[in-house]
Formats: sequence, C-alpha cells, structure tokens
Amino acid sequence: QMQLVESGGGLVQPGSSLRLSCASTGNTFGGYAVAWFRQPPGKEREFVAARRWSGGTTYYADSVKGRFSFSKDTSTNTAYLQMNNLKPEDTAVYYCAVGRPITSTIMTQSAYYYWGQGTQVTVSS
Repeated sequence: QMQLVESGGGLVQPGSSLRLSCASTGNTFGGYAVAWFRQPPGKEREFVAARRWSGGTTYYADSVKGRFSFSKDTSTNTAYLQMNNLKPEDTAVYYCAVGRPITSTIMTQSAYYYWGQGTQVTVSS
C-alpha cells in the first residue's frame, strides 16, 4: 500500500516559481512511475509530467514544456515538480500519482492507482 503526501502549493504572481513535493508514506517508488496531473477550475484533470522512478524519458504536457521539470530524491523517496514562469492558466489543483504504466499509457490517468490528496496552485496578480 502506498499513501502519497503532496506539499508546496500556494498563491503566487505570474512569472513566479513553485516546487511541489510528493512523498510516499508506504512503499518506495522503486519499480513504479510517478506522474503529476492537474485539474484547473471547472475543467477535467489533465496530464502534466511523468517519469519512471528508475530513470529514462521524462514526459511533459506541451503546455508546460520548458517551464516545468520533474526531479527526484531517491534518498527520501520524494518526487518534485519544479514550476517556473508560472502563468494564470497554470492555476489548478495538482496531484501526484503512482502506477506501473506501459509507455503508451504513461500520460493516462487510468494507468495510475495511487493518488495524492492534491495541492492548490493559484497564479494571480
């Protein structure tokens, strides 16, 4: 069993940066993929970024490429989403998720079966 704890959200101005954290209180992330999704107000939840814990390609949504980056700390079993140059359209509840997707489903919500509680990111002037 795995419980995910997210932190790092907040209210920031456009152009600012935030770093979200996702830690597991149960099993380690080894053997899994970790993903970030977000749900903007009034919209469906959407993919943001994903990466297999063992390494390899990091996948990003087109809307965040060049601004967001996925990183990890294996010693603390924590995944991070560094968000730079934030825009108002990045406002959403951000979720981390863990699963064992195949490559073709790594950006698909249904491939993930452990989810965090979500953290609110609001970008506004």
